Amino acid sequence: MIKPINHNPLTLSQRAQPATSADSQIITDLLDTLRANTQICVGMAANMIGVNKRIIVVQMGMLPVALVNPEIVEKSVPFATKEGCLSLEGQRSTTRYKEITVTYLDQNFRSHRQGFSDWIAQIIQHEVDHCEGILI
Repeated sequence: MIKPINHNPLTLSQRAQPATSADSQIITDLLDTLRANTQICVGMAANMIGVNKRIIVVQMGMLPVALVNPEIVEKSVPFATKEGCLSLEGQRSTTRYKEITVTYLDQNFRSHRQGFSDWIAQIIQHEVDHCEGILI
């Protein structure tokens, strides 16, 4: 189900709780909401739809992909950039990493460890920041 976007910095700045298989509807809602906002958004975290769970979805080419309980375990090649956010107005400066390695569960709750680079890595870092309660 498509959910409204949360714009409240107080709830967006709370650290997300780990997700469990009981949270599978949240994954569906996030994917639906990302698809509905595809013209203006490339990734979302659960707190962006008002749910304090550690779930993100990222547009990877044509496919939106869910990462449950993502953790960035390696990062390299820092760079400065500016980013916007569907939940917040304007753009802000931040540091990102060109290459990252992430551990996560897929939407079937199978474990993965995967490397990402460039644009996809940047999106994942932004959404993981949401899970940590970090607003850029």
